Amino acid sequence: MKIICSATILMLLFAFSLTAQQPATGAAAQSSAQKYFTDVLLVNQDGEQMRFYSDLLQGKTVIINSFFATCQGSCLPMTRNLEKVQESLGDRLGKDARIISLSVDPTVDTPAQLKAFAKKFHARPGWYFLTGNKENMEFVLKKLGQFVGDKQDHLNIFIIGNERTGLWKKAFGLAKSEELVKVVESVLDDKAPATP
Repeated sequence: MKIICSATILMLLFAFSLTAQQPATGAAAQSSAQKYFTDVLLVNQDGEQMRFYSDLLQGKTVIINSFFATCQGSCLPMTRNLEKVQESLGDRLGKDARIISLSVDPTVDTPAQLKAFAKKFHARPGWYFLTGNKENMEFVLKKLGQFVGDKQDHLNIFIIGNERTGLWKKAFGLAKSEELVKVVESVLDDKAPATP
């Protein structure tokens, strides 16, 4: 199982690295990340539909985790860590960076429940708690290597990516918040390679 997850993450990182290497051939050209993730529809904590690539990832640095709102285990300290990351981002949250929390329990996690969960952690605009129909959530979670058959088995990994430059990293979601902030800053401050 670990080998499959590692292979999935490596393929994901490879797909993202292609994004930074391919020149755009026009406004209609799709990046590798857009082709990989697509605009599958999810629903945020305010009940609004969001396209995964175009509305959430495109041109941003993202911090992505999986969770479920009724979790009484690792979700709580991981979300507290994200709250501290949110504080460190200041006004860059929503503008340059987004936090994306994906439910692994979409049949139970309604927008109202996600909104209440978000409120407990003082989520500001730019931090999206997402649910949706089961098929769409599974699609996104599988693309990220975060899909689990049992919600209790969700991963404690944050995926931090800069869609503009193609730099993507993983971090242990239960690490010290100061260390997570450093990883986020390193990805957020990554510069796109110069074009010849």
